[in-house]
Amino acid sequence: MDLAALQHLLGAIAGRKVVCVGDLMVDRFVYGAVSRVSPEAPIPVLAKTRDIEMLGGAGNVARNVSALGGTAALIGLVGDDAVGEDAMRLVEAEAPAVDGRLVRDAGRPTTLKTRFVSGGQQLLRVDVEESRPVTGEAEQRLAQALQAASDGARVILLSDYGKGVVTDAVIAAARNAAARVGARVIVDSKARSFARYGPVDLVKPNASELAYATGLPAGTDAEVEAAVARALELWEARGVLVTRAAKGVSLGLRGQPVRHFPTVAREVFDASGAGDTALAALGLALAADAPLDTAIAFAQLASGVAVGKAGTATVRPDELVEAVLSAHTAQAEGKVATVQRMVEEVARWRAQGLKVGFTNGCFDILHKGHVAYLAQARGWCDRLIVGVNSDASVRALKGEGRPVNDLESRALVLAGLRSVDLVAPFDAATPIGLIEAARPDVLIKGADYAEDEVVGGDLVKAWGGEVKLAEIVEGYSTTAAIARMSKEGGA
Repeated sequence: MDLAALQHLLGAIAGRKVVCVGDLMVDRFVYGAVSRVSPEAPIPVLAKTRDIEMLGGAGNVARNVSALGGTAALIGLVGDDAVGEDAMRLVEAEAPAVDGRLVRDAGRPTTLKTRFVSGGQQLLRVDVEESRPVTGEAEQRLAQALQAASDGARVILLSDYGKGVVTDAVIAAARNAAARVGARVIVDSKARSFARYGPVDLVKPNASELAYATGLPAGTDAEVEAAVARALELWEARGVLVTRAAKGVSLGLRGQPVRHFPTVAREVFDASGAGDTALAALGLALAADAPLDTAIAFAQLASGVAVGKAGTATVRPDELVEAVLSAHTAQAEGKVATVQRMVEEVARWRAQGLKVGFTNGCFDILHKGHVAYLAQARGWCDRLIVGVNSDASVRALKGEGRPVNDLESRALVLAGLRSVDLVAPFDAATPIGLIEAARPDVLIKGADYAEDEVVGGDLVKAWGGEVKLAEIVEGYSTTAAIARMSKEGGA
């Protein structure tokens, strides 16, 4: 997802309403240091330094909806206990962006997960929970709360951790509410089968859950495609979105081929709640009428940020913007290549039947004329290499005081342009060495040159290539820009 698309989507999701229904829990993290082993048993002794509590499960989905700029109606169950009071307090702290509609059931405890952490590693998790299905009056009140909360919502998210809240009656209430208000129903579940959810819009198993539910392997793309096809035979859901960790996600919709969406590799600090973040982002994007492809990219971006944070984390819009900018910087750095890597990339492109173009210049202060020139050059080929003069080479050509920007700055700015596929620095007076190494199919220079003046033009024509002269945007040049800056600086 590029920055412009992200910023547009963040504006569109602001204030959008999503209903979050499911197993509410409290996540408690106990942090400390381990420096010795207990004399009583071969176990570490944790010297506690602090502990924190936050909403987990469906509560974490709602927290993420709020953090991303939307509003959430949260329907869940708590017990008549101290942890239930904590849950109520945590929900109230999220108001008004989270509208808590919690049902109390004195006959069961509030789900509590306590994690003991030292040095960034979880040592132990202790769960207090009741997983039997909710029945009777509590179940009725959950269904009623869901119906009442659905007005104005475009998406209903069912977060089923198998703790008993998402019963058949609650599922039916979600589908009925969605039909009444024109919302989609998306299910994220730890269940062994997804058939019980009926004709919902989307179910979101992970690869192992898909494999278990269908009895088919789900490792490779081909295996996932077969398992998704089987899932759509077994379930009434209109679509299946499979999360596959580092392999990305795969989407299967009825009557359409399965599509695979790779993900950017990220360092994982703590995966707690990352699935909740992805569900919230997916639901919010769809609530804003974003295309499904865009919603998936948004969910991948948000969960990628979440795994880099400690605890059951939420993700803010500014963190998403920062992640996109960082990714683009990394991509730009990856486009700056040595001669050897340029040769390897060209060989790979040619094996794919792609047409390779080459141009060069100092590109000291990138301006509108450069951008238009490079866009035109890219239009004549499938992949464009830009040779850029080293600092010494620019100085030899332009004189003392040049370049204004050093080679690293110039190369990274060029690499950040969509029209540029590879940037290759060179130190010689001309790029002839790069041209001989790359053997481009098209050699491009500005129309201020005559074709027979283009360095390397005769070589390119000799091996069957062509020389193209790109139009020059009048009124834009680095020399003129420097002159204007000097004049303004002296004024």
